[in-house]
Amino acid sequence: MAFQPIYDAGAGRVWGYEALVRGMSGEGAFEVLSQVSPEQRYRFDQDCRVKAIELASRLFPAGENLMLSINFMPKAVYEPAACLRATLLAAKRRSFPMSSIMFEFTENEEVADTAHLTNIITEYRRHGFTTAVDDFGAGHAGLGLLVDFQPDLIKIDMLLIRGIDTSPARQAVVAGIVGIARDLDITLLAEGIETEAEFRVLRAAGIRLFQGYWFAKPAFEELPPVWSDSVTVRP
Repeated sequence: MAFQPIYDAGAGRVWGYEALVRGMSGEGAFEVLSQVSPEQRYRFDQDCRVKAIELASRLFPAGENLMLSINFMPKAVYEPAACLRATLLAAKRRSFPMSSIMFEFTENEEVADTAHLTNIITEYRRHGFTTAVDDFGAGHAGLGLLVDFQPDLIKIDMLLIRGIDTSPARQAVVAGIVGIARDLDITLLAEGIETEAEFRVLRAAGIRLFQGYWFAKPAFEELPPVWSDSVTVRP
């Protein structure tokens, strides 16, 4: 796993880290996931969760209250309670608090069974986990999902972020998302930040959490310091 920091601009500190799957030779997530067959999906999903918790328990500084963000595949979760057993055991074994784990899902295909996804989120919340929707605003991860259920956090997709400082259309769309999130009591995170201009516009729009290369690139099995032209923060 590689780790990429999530920066809290309001507090001026690292809020947490997303665990990103990597191959043994540094292959990216897409290349790794493309090798996972449907029959392997459940086992792969479970192993990634356990590995992320094990590494985070070793790397996260004590007393920092950092969040660990783990991606999961809804189609790999056949029954929410049963599929959490390995996660719960790993967290207990490593004394890693449930409240410090965030599960985020990306649904690149249309969610046909929204009741199943709602059940997953309900079960995860029951154990104290934070839930998040990744890549919001891209593909099927859009406003329709919020009608059926409301996650704790939404990660605005980089397609809406890229060049937002010079795009009135993107600014208007993000302003709408900010308003909806405020009304539904959902935290927003802007991902894929690559320039100071993008950060400044989004910060002015009221967004507090950020992630992207402008702050730090993912680091393999280590916690990279947050670095930009205006801020240097170490974990």
